[in-house]
Amino acid sequence: MIDQDTIVALATPSGAGAIAVIRLSGKDAITFVESQFKSVSGKELSKQATHTIHLGHIIDEHRIIDEVLVSVFKNPNSYTGENVVEISCHGSNYIQQEIIQLFLRQGCRMATAGEFTLRAFLNGKLDLSQAEAVADLISSDNEASHQIAMQQMRGGFSSEIAKLREELLNFASLIELELDFAEEDVEFADRTQFKDLIERIIFVLKRLIDSFAVGNVIKNGIPVAIVGEPNVGKSTLLNALLNEERAIVSEIAGTTRDTIEDEISIGGVGFRFIDTAGIRDTKDVVESIGIKKTFEKIEQAQVVVYLFESNIILNASEKSQSIKIEIEKIKNKHPQKPLIIVANKIDKLSENAVAVLNKELSVISSASEKSHSLLLSAKQGVGVEELKECLLSFVNTGALRNNDTIVTNSRHYDSLLKAFEEISKVKHGLDSGLSGDLLAIDIRQALYHFGEITGEITNDDLLGNIFANFCIGK
Repeated sequence: MIDQDTIVALATPSGAGAIAVIRLSGKDAITFVESQFKSVSGKELSKQATHTIHLGHIIDEHRIIDEVLVSVFKNPNSYTGENVVEISCHGSNYIQQEIIQLFLRQGCRMATAGEFTLRAFLNGKLDLSQAEAVADLISSDNEASHQIAMQQMRGGFSSEIAKLREELLNFASLIELELDFAEEDVEFADRTQFKDLIERIIFVLKRLIDSFAVGNVIKNGIPVAIVGEPNVGKSTLLNALLNEERAIVSEIAGTTRDTIEDEISIGGVGFRFIDTAGIRDTKDVVESIGIKKTFEKIEQAQVVVYLFESNIILNASEKSQSIKIEIEKIKNKHPQKPLIIVANKIDKLSENAVAVLNKELSVISSASEKSHSLLLSAKQGVGVEELKECLLSFVNTGALRNNDTIVTNSRHYDSLLKAFEEISKVKHGLDSGLSGDLLAIDIRQALYHFGEITGEITNDDLLGNIFANFCIGK
């Protein structure tokens, strides 16, 4: 399945920079580079030890393309398990393309997306879940997602699955052996020990499946919709959270006519804030479209921050009542979605008014376990840190602190669910005294789904789908 040809690709981001790295992998990678490289020391690359770096020039016939550093990694002690050469050249687009085109003319092939990591997997340098973690590590943009990807790339998740699979496989072998001696009516597999193993596997699978809810939001970021009536300070709050002038702030109601999104990291977890158009009745066509998008963003968000002007709620006015009605609508429509009710512009209130407002908010938010209330002044930055802490409390970061395995990959999650279903059938069969031949069918299916995660069970279509999402040089 592994192509024997030598592949080449740019391993650093495309575009001009100080340094670029061009990677080659394959049986003849060192030979290809040696034919176009002149070392300043006069040494031949093929005779040098693995994991060494050499200064010299890449030459096209008699023309010097660039002065480079060439790193040599000989099989099997390389990322791909093949001979690998990495050329560190100057980051000019022209130089990069000249070097790549030179090796293509010599007989190299341009690497496809993720082909270097695919070769590492096929050569046994990584299992499939570790290979997928490489892509997650590259795309990680906050501390939490980076930590999870590093743990999985080191084999934390796959080693846990592999251990369970091995134990289950040992018992499966004994049950299969019983089938060969069916007439003698003997049991090689201790059913008590087998029940204990099944209970342990079920416990681990439940923990891993449950961790996906946390892992998915950590990996993709938590969308937070900031909603409320026009001119209550939504854009000011977004700017305060981001610590930059991201949204236009104006005294004119309806200034924000479309959603504005940006992401920050709070406690190592990514939060994607969405500043929405103010909710009100309007005849303005453009503003109406923005308000429609606001309700769409509430649907998509995992947390809703409802903002209102603090002095309004203190008055028993029609507007005050409409705010309470709007809050109740959000609660009733999204009962499982965390809602943070925020009174803004408290800098305009007296101490007594703030105390009264605090009691009023407690009453409004107490009707739902998912509701929380805060007082702040987005303009003065008062209460913004408390809001960040409240948002972070919605994420179970305890698993991160304890370095527990967290599932972030949808494919792994799907295989775990299927494995859990089959293991549950095995448990039911044991409890019901099911015969060994029928137990063996469900055990084989569970083993199959375990194998899908780590790559013991795979096919070309699956690998194509996984590695197609990688960058070319990885």
